[in-house]
Amino acid sequence: MSTSIQQVIDAILAATPYQPGVDTVDTVKIGDATQPIRGIATTFLATCEVIEQAAASGANLLITHEPTFYNHRDDTDWLAHDPVYAAKRALIEQHELVIWRFHDFWHARQPDGIYVGVLRALGWQADADAPHICTLPPTALADLAAQLKQQLGVPMVRMAGDPALLCRRSGLLVGAIGGRVHISVLGRDDIDALVCGEIAEWETCEYVRDAERLGLKKGLIVIGHQPSEEAGMAYLAEWLRERLPGVPAVHIPAGNPLAFA
Repeated sequence: MSTSIQQVIDAILAATPYQPGVDTVDTVKIGDATQPIRGIATTFLATCEVIEQAAASGANLLITHEPTFYNHRDDTDWLAHDPVYAAKRALIEQHELVIWRFHDFWHARQPDGIYVGVLRALGWQADADAPHICTLPPTALADLAAQLKQQLGVPMVRMAGDPALLCRRSGLLVGAIGGRVHISVLGRDDIDALVCGEIAEWETCEYVRDAERLGLKKGLIVIGHQPSEEAGMAYLAEWLRERLPGVPAVHIPAGNPLAFA
């Protein structure tokens, strides 16, 4: 008897703290999950290019970390007459893909699946009780930024603080967790700098600017949301291959849509 896509999803969730009935965004966004599984592709975000590459790989389950239809819960009523939404939906249906979001419970897994992948990509060791706190060889902030670009394969990062600031202990907060959490980490006496995904530009960077002016030096490196989490979804493909022998699983990087002009 063949295994259905829904059975694969259920098996993945069984390895997390998932409880039926909980409010979550980790749901099927489009497609028939009763069909037999042929292959899996993982990605940070299901762009049209990723959808095409997933179909070409032979996958019929695309697991995305972030929304497919431009809002957190993938609500589509407001897009009913939008031509981009209609064309993207038609592309997905043409390839008979199922898109399932795996966000809440990949983060809730212990250890957090995204952090496992990102820490491995960086070659960093986190504190045993805090995956978002890392001890580093003493490194100037500007040099740390250069290392992050190389390790994560990004052309540019943004930085605030003294480029010569010596960083020995850094926070690592992926995604878009928000300024209050960023600042709660930066405000610790034992933290020199924070590496994060994305920011609201009136929050974390302004805290760092004020700290610099007040002689309380702190550093900030903003690498972008996608570069901060993509490695965690690449790790998911590896994790799936170990647990679902016989089901091909590949990772397809989403890339960053923004460029510096």
